[in-house]
Amino acid sequence: MAPPLKVAIVGTSWWVDSMYLPALSGMDSVELVAVAGRRMEKADELARAWSVAAAFDDWQRMLDETEPDALVVAAPNSMHYPVTLEALRRGMHVLCEKPIATTVSEADHLVATAKAASVVTMVPFTYSYMPGFRFLEQLTTSGYVGAIHHVGLRYHAGYGIADPYLWKLDARHNPSGALGDIGSHFLYLGLRLGGDVVSVTARLGTVSRRAQLDPRGEEYPLAPDTASVILEFESGAMGTLTASAVAYEGTSMNQRHVIEVHGDAGTLRYECDWDFTQSVSGARVGDGPVRPIAIPDEIWGSVRRDTVHNTYRDVFRTTDAMARGWVSAILAGRHIRPDLADGAQVQRLIELCLESSVSGERKAVKSRGV
Repeated sequence: MAPPLKVAIVGTSWWVDSMYLPALSGMDSVELVAVAGRRMEKADELARAWSVAAAFDDWQRMLDETEPDALVVAAPNSMHYPVTLEALRRGMHVLCEKPIATTVSEADHLVATAKAASVVTMVPFTYSYMPGFRFLEQLTTSGYVGAIHHVGLRYHAGYGIADPYLWKLDARHNPSGALGDIGSHFLYLGLRLGGDVVSVTARLGTVSRRAQLDPRGEEYPLAPDTASVILEFESGAMGTLTASAVAYEGTSMNQRHVIEVHGDAGTLRYECDWDFTQSVSGARVGDGPVRPIAIPDEIWGSVRRDTVHNTYRDVFRTTDAMARGWVSAILAGRHIRPDLADGAQVQRLIELCLESSVSGERKAVKSRGV
C-alpha cells in the first residue's frame, strides 16, 4: 500500500478551517503534516482542532522541516505568487487560491515553472463544481441552446455595503476589487460556457462611500466595488459580466448568481440565491417561456439539497471535488482542471479589464485558451 500524500497548508483563515481542513482530514490517503500562518496561536489552534502534525508561523521553515509532497496556498493574495513559486521549485504539487499572482507575467512564470516540474496544480474556481452550474454546462455542451449567441453572467453580493473598511476593496491588497474577488469566478465560468475570449471592454468603478482610513489610520486607495464587462468570444458570441460587492440581495448570504445562455435553438438560465434556490430553467425555440428543468439525481449525487450552503459544504467536504479531486489526481498521476494555466488566463482577462476601464478602449486578448 502506497504511503499517504504529505500535504501542508499555508493560511489559517476561516476558509481553510471550513473547506480545506475538513475535506483533507477525511481522506485516508492524506497526511496533514503542517499548517502555517502569520499568528502562531491561530496555526496552533487549527493544528489541534484538525489533528495536523505541526504548526508554524514561518511558511519557508515549514517547507524546510516537513518537506511536504503537496501544498495548499490559501494565504493573503500578496503571498500567492512567492509561496507557489517556491513550492513549484521544490517539486511540490500545488493548489493555489486565486488570484495566483499580481501580474500576468508572474502568472505565466508559475505556469511555466509548473510545467517544467511536471506537477499537478489546481486553482479552485469553486462555483464550477456546484450541481446547478454543472447541469447548465452539460445542457449547453449537449446542444440544448444550439449555437451560442450570448452568455450573461451576474454575480451580485452585498458584503461591501455595511463594512466601512475591507481589504478586498483596498487597492493595495486587491487592485481589481470586486472583479478580482468575485468576478474572476464568473470569468472562468464564462470561458467554460462560451470558449476562448478574444476581446474585453470594461468599466470598473467605486460607487459606495467607504472609510478613508484603514484600521491603522492610514489613507488607502479604493479598489472598484463594481464592474461591468463585455466579452467577445472567438465563436462570435457575445457575453456580459456584472460583478458587484454593493448589491443588496436580502438572502442569508446577501448574494445571488444568475447565468443565462442564449442560442439559436433556445435559452438556459441558472440561478442561485445562496439560501434555498439553486435551479436551472430553459426553453427551446417555439416552446414558450423558460420553465424549470430538474437537476438530475446523478449530478446531485449524495450531497444535501435543502439549502445551498449545505450543498456547498457537502460538495467540497465529501465528494471528489476541489481539494479532494486534486489529491486524487496527484495519486493517479493525471492532469486536473482548473489548473494554474486557467488561473493565468483569468488573470490575463482581469488585467485587460483594468486597462480597458482606464483607457475606455476595447482590449484584444492575445493569448487564449482555457
